[in-house]
Amino acid sequence: MTEHINKKSLVSAIIIFLNAERFIEEAIESVFAQTYGNWELLLVDDGSTDGSTAIALRYAKKYPEKVRYLEHARHQNLGMSATRNLGIRNAKGEYIALLDADDVWLPQKLERQLSIMESNPQATVVFGASQFWYSWTGNPEDSKRDCVRELGIPLNGLLHPPKLLTLLLQNKINTPATCSVLIRRELFQEIGGFEESFRGMYEDQVFFAKVYLKASVFIEPNYWDRYRQHPGSSCSIAEKTGKYHPFNKNPAEFVFLNWIAEYLSKEDVKNAEIWKALQKRLWPYYHPEWDFFLYYFQRIKFKLHHIGQRILLLPIRN
Repeated sequence: MTEHINKKSLVSAIIIFLNAERFIEEAIESVFAQTYGNWELLLVDDGSTDGSTAIALRYAKKYPEKVRYLEHARHQNLGMSATRNLGIRNAKGEYIALLDADDVWLPQKLERQLSIMESNPQATVVFGASQFWYSWTGNPEDSKRDCVRELGIPLNGLLHPPKLLTLLLQNKINTPATCSVLIRRELFQEIGGFEESFRGMYEDQVFFAKVYLKASVFIEPNYWDRYRQHPGSSCSIAEKTGKYHPFNKNPAEFVFLNWIAEYLSKEDVKNAEIWKALQKRLWPYYHPEWDFFLYYFQRIKFKLHHIGQRILLLPIRN
């Protein structure tokens, strides 16, 4: 498939970082290790106070033809979305590829995804699954925990809007890791960038909701990135502080769903299936007392079902 690649296509790789001195060099080196060579790297600093700023500046000085360092005015910390947007505004490539400073790309990431993109001109976005990466610690027990992140999406094909948005709101699929994505630059002109009011949690889901409403997406069957699992990640910190839970209701999800409702109204979306799915997701937040009742009703129903199954399996005595 790689013969379809236009070698002149420039890919802008964007690494955002905040106090990432422990991991950022490994992320940068994974870009340098790409088998596709026509890329630029933008290192975008969100106001770091550790040694990661010096590491980024060192690469920019050593490789000025390939690497640029960016920061907010007065070295401010403005959040993940604003920092991604700063990189996107300064990118020169026809394609945008995102990488967080604690994750890494596998060497064929750009080559394989660019080949898919240029073989499928209808596709505006391509992504696959990611590897949940525990083995980076070197601990033998952690090496057994590595696994492929399930997206719940049929793999290896083109999906047109708004199919993925409906599935996302129905809670039937997961959004991809941002490090797994390759995006045509013109999409950002159509939908805008990341929503800067989302500084951390759900900043990716908000962005992908916008993508799924407007863009055709190619889902590939392979993974080309490693999504590092560690207690200092934004998701881990949000879970510990009670701001986020992957399954239960939480304040961050409520903000996200309300934003979706406002965005759909602004875009004048009439799709009944999308609105029905969104209203179902919002219902527990607006009716917490009934949600509490239904939760315990489902638990009782589940227990009664299993009690009934056990009775049916008891031996019959004469």
